[in-house]
Amino acid sequence: MSRFVSLATMAALMLAPVTLQAADKPAEKAAPKADDSAIPEPNRVVAKRSGTFGGTRVAYTAIAGETYLKDKDGKPTAAIFSTTYLKDGAEPNRPVFFLFNGGPGSGSLWLHMGAFGPKRVNLPDALDDGAPPYDITDNPESLLDVADLVFIDPVGTGWSHALGTTDPKTFYGVKADAESIAQFIRLWLNEHNRWNAPKFLGGESYGTTRSAAVAAELNRAYNDVALNGVILISAVLDFGLEAEDEGNELQHMGNLPSYAAAAWYHNKLTPRPATVEAVVAEARAFASGPYVAALLKGNSLPAEERATVRARMAQLTGLSEDYLERANLRVSPGRFYKELLRDRGLSIGRLDARYTGKDYDNAGEEPDNDPSFYGIDASYPAAVNTYLRGDLGYKTDRSYVSIGPVGPWDWRIGVGRDTYVNVAPGLARTLRENSKTKVWVGQGWYDFATPFYFAEYAMNRPGWPQDRVEFHYYDAGHMMYVRDADRKKLSADLRDFIRRQK
Repeated sequence: MSRFVSLATMAALMLAPVTLQAADKPAEKAAPKADDSAIPEPNRVVAKRSGTFGGTRVAYTAIAGETYLKDKDGKPTAAIFSTTYLKDGAEPNRPVFFLFNGGPGSGSLWLHMGAFGPKRVNLPDALDDGAPPYDITDNPESLLDVADLVFIDPVGTGWSHALGTTDPKTFYGVKADAESIAQFIRLWLNEHNRWNAPKFLGGESYGTTRSAAVAAELNRAYNDVALNGVILISAVLDFGLEAEDEGNELQHMGNLPSYAAAAWYHNKLTPRPATVEAVVAEARAFASGPYVAALLKGNSLPAEERATVRARMAQLTGLSEDYLERANLRVSPGRFYKELLRDRGLSIGRLDARYTGKDYDNAGEEPDNDPSFYGIDASYPAAVNTYLRGDLGYKTDRSYVSIGPVGPWDWRIGVGRDTYVNVAPGLARTLRENSKTKVWVGQGWYDFATPFYFAEYAMNRPGWPQDRVEFHYYDAGHMMYVRDADRKKLSADLRDFIRRQK
């Protein structure tokens, strides 16, 4: 308390002279207001390039620049920055793949420069990326051999921004964001005459939430854009499942298989199953059976059953029975990151539990920061700016927003009570109303941002055509493409999926 008072007092004293000085200065001119009449033409560059992708030599055209969204009166409201890659001389019905990242507030640089673009940044696996220069190299795993690619930055991310007098907050929300991306896709199809081409929509993290919402927008109204495939990389569709609120027992059920995977990776299990798949299978069965049954009994849980569940939980998570008892059999992810390797003086990552970090001390309840994010957060911005400004020659004074403030975000979707966002039912309806649309899901075993069991649960509910949903798993975390073997597997899996849907 005293520290807060002293800091507040210091702040007041520091501000006082500024106020007095300001009174002696002549009034400054107000900043010019935004003017709709001063909106410039869209900024674009076009470049011819070639490369070898999936073993095939491809000559292509890269288009980096802005597409203007307009209101019903034709007034430009936002500039959407995108990077399009078109195979030269391709037939008009060649597949096209629209991609974005998540956040909300994240630009598309991660998928662009890490997984599917013609260039990528080469990083050490599960280690800090260090300082520049970073290795920006050709990406033979790009999907340009099977589809044209369009990387999209939603408003408030990358170089996308509101125009004129339009308030950027107009676009900050699940529905508004989805509507803007759906509008962009329709404009892109008009410009490139690709309405009859097979279409794929893909996102990562919140980008999967966006994918479901955009798919619903494209499926709505009378100028439908039918999708051949919706690609969900590190999926999160039902936010209520993993809400860290007291009384939400499903969060603990859903996290436990990920705890088991991380404990297996860091050699904290005795006995240790031969594979991560084996321990995950055991953890799923325990989580959806004895464990969730025990949690739902609350204070009525018998002591003998509690002891049995606690012992099995310790065996699967690598945590001590004493710790689990003190946590009331309910361990939050943040506590798990800190506790699993406390005996080694390390914490583990949220985006990717394979990463480890050293905190200020070893006594805290949660890590100081996420080592799997600060391990990559400098290299990707360096790579996307170097590539777009240098190789493609895009000129702008704006800063590229890798992850920016797009708040307050409007989470309402107009379904039910909107307590928690759940876009899963909308995507299931899209599948039911288009017999050819399929969903591809990719999950990393060591991802705690969007744990795999939550995705499995959300897409195993009534209303989902199970024969049109396929899951693929990777030996990394949220951004599985940071691991070379998984980037190659991800590329091969998606290449196969796109070819099968044509």
